Order: sequence, then structure tokens, then C-alpha cells
Amino acid sequence: MQIYDTLTRQLQELPPPPGPVRMYFCGPTVYQRIHIGNARPFVISLWLKRWLERSGYDVKLAENITDINDKIYKAAPGDSARLAADAAGWYLDDTGGLGLGRPDVEPKATESIPEIVAMIGQLVGSGHAYAAGGDVYFRVASFPDYGRLSGRHGNEEATRNPSEEAEKAERKEDPRDFALWKGHKEGEDTWWESPWGRGRPGWHIECSAMAETHLGPVFEIHGGGIDLVFPHHENEVAQSRSLGHGFAQLWMHNGMLRLSGEKMSKSLGNIVSLREALDEWGRETLLVYFLGGHWRKPIDYSDEVLEQAAAQAESFRNVFRGESTEGGDWDAFAAALDDDFNTPEALAVMHGWRDHELLRRGLEVFGLESLAEDEGAPAELNELARARLDARARKDFAASDRLRDEIAAAGWEVRDVDAEPGYQLVRLRR
Repeated sequence: MQIYDTLTRQLQELPPPPGPVRMYFCGPTVYQRIHIGNARPFVISLWLKRWLERSGYDVKLAENITDINDKIYKAAPGDSARLAADAAGWYLDDTGGLGLGRPDVEPKATESIPEIVAMIGQLVGSGHAYAAGGDVYFRVASFPDYGRLSGRHGNEEATRNPSEEAEKAERKEDPRDFALWKGHKEGEDTWWESPWGRGRPGWHIECSAMAETHLGPVFEIHGGGIDLVFPHHENEVAQSRSLGHGFAQLWMHNGMLRLSGEKMSKSLGNIVSLREALDEWGRETLLVYFLGGHWRKPIDYSDEVLEQAAAQAESFRNVFRGESTEGGDWDAFAAALDDDFNTPEALAVMHGWRDHELLRRGLEVFGLESLAEDEGAPAELNELARARLDARARKDFAASDRLRDEIAAAGWEVRDVDAEPGYQLVRLRR
């Protein structure tokens, strides 16, 4: 299997099965419900884990929860711990609604402080970091390869750290330096003790420490949104490789979701929460929607696009309502996924299948085996459908139309079929 790597700008082969393949994907900063764009790396990581395991790999997936961050302090002054705990719960509930299971481990920054402090201490001790006024900063000049991941190597202006988090510029030796530890500030309701005083970790060191704690100093894949390449992932590389750790061997960065042509972003306020999307469209439509976009490309989010995904989901259900016909090429499906995890091509292959067993097997990779299940209509609707059939036999078309409309009002469509009992009830999806 080969996957495109951001660092080398080319496809890279994974080691042969059983690997192992250890993966770290950056999860959310928890201060409100995640939006549908935040769900994309979660979906991609769980799908990739499922496919690799089915291909004979030993896989471990870690996906963090950032519950220490300036955004959380700003959103709930003096009450950030409660908000972070609540929002972490919302994240688990909402992503659980996708029906894909969970990563193998989901570390929180608040639960990783000893490992974070130890890593900062190693960086200070080796000269790659320095204390300044209660803070600790990474010394970018000590890491010659800084900027290679993001394509900014050698451009001092482009590698200045436009951190999401407020940092005291006058404390830095170099504008490119970034905070590893931040001294406690008035109004912050959480802090931890450290050799540099009371405070809390910076964002970037949290992920280096959590990734290495759970996957080791060298692991196969690091993933996340394309917006994390710089400075977040660039800084992770600098922190870990400065200590001689191999860190991630391959970098997967997914494209953004766009709403009205703009990147979906909490800061821009143009967001649709995952919870809202699940309530409006259902998990199956959302998963088919994600399948239709290559993971490296941006995808648009609109009613029109989601309606197309809903129609595709319904077309799969219709296959299972008909007779199974042998045939279909599993090798073509596997080849699509083994070639840079090309889910749009795999989706197109599945649309050509009429073999129920083969199609169910393919849908299972993406958590969509439920499309093969025939949802039974309530008994009272079956009575209405039989009454409509009788009315049609009597040529009482007014009664037939009235009963059809009554069934539709209950959220179901009645279809005439040749097989017994002469009708089929199908739930309306929107």
C-alpha cells in the first residue's frame, strides 16, 4: 500500500504486513462542539485502520484530545476545566454517532503532564530549549531542518511562529521560537508545577509527548488537517527529532471542508456542527459524503452535495432490496484503497456491484454495512399498504392515493413490486 507523504511530496510505500503500523492523528481542541470538518480526520483515521487491519496489518491508532489551550481559557474564564471536560464528552458522543468505533487510545493533555514536563526537561538539558521569565521556549536555530515539512526551509520570515496562543515576543531569542511551557497567568483556573515554575504546556509539545508515550519514539503515520502543517506539525518534528527520535515516518494531511467556498472554521464562524449534521442527514449519508472526496482534496459542504450522498446511500439499499447477482471485482476495490487510499474510486467500484455478499463486505470497511439491513416498517403501515393494494385492485384510485399519502406522511414510501406481498415499504430519508 502506498500513501502520499507531505514531507517528501510523493507516494511512500508502507512496510509489508503485518507491519506494525502505528498512527497518531491530531484530535480536537475541546471548547465547543466539533464541526463537521473536524470529523474528517477522525473518519479517515478509523477507515484507514479498518482497511489496514483487513489487509493483515497490526495497527495501533492514537488520537489525542487537547484539553489545555488558550482557546479554552478564553471561552470560559475561570471555568476552563469544566468546559474542557464537557466538550470532551460532547466530542466522544458526537463522533460515536458516526458508528466507526474508537481509536485504540485517546490521550488527553491533562493526563500527560509528567511526560510533557520530562520531554521539555530533555530539550532544555540538551540546549534545544531555554527558560525565560517562567516560560520555556524551543530554540529553532538549534534545529537546522526546521521548515522542511511545510516547504518553508531557509525562509526565516515564513518560519516565524504565528502561534494560536499568546506568547511574549520579548522573551524569545528568535521570532521563530515557540513556547513549550507557559507560566501561570491571572485568571487561568488550571496549572501544574514544573522545574520552571507553576504553569501549563504549550500546544505543540503536548502532541510530541503524547504520540511518543503511546506509540514510541518512531512510528509510521502522523495525520491531521492540512491547516496543521505549520506551525503545529513543523514544531512537533523539531521537538522530537532534536532529541534524536525518528518520530513520524509519513505525514498524511487531509483537505479542508468548505462552506460557501470558504474553509469551515470555528474562528470564521461558518461552521455546521457534527451533531447538527448527524441530526439532519444521518450517519450513513455523512459517511457516503466523506467517501466521495479524496482525503487529500478539499470538499464542499452543501445541501446539494449531501442530497447526492443521500441518493447514493439509497441506491445501495436498493441493491439489497433486489436479487443478488454474482460478480464484481474485489481486486479493483482493493487496488483503489491501496493506491493512496482512493475512496472515491472504491465508491465507484462498489456502485457497480449487485452481489450482496461482496457489497456488504466492501461497505463494512467504511462502517456502512447497515445499508444492507432491511428496516421493517411498523405493523400499522403494513395494514395501510395492504389496504392501498386492495383499493388499487378495486380501481378505487382516490382511496389508493389517500393511503399512499398517509404512508408518506409517516415517513415511508410504498412501492409496487411483483414479489409477495405485492408492495415494499421504504423509509424516506429526507
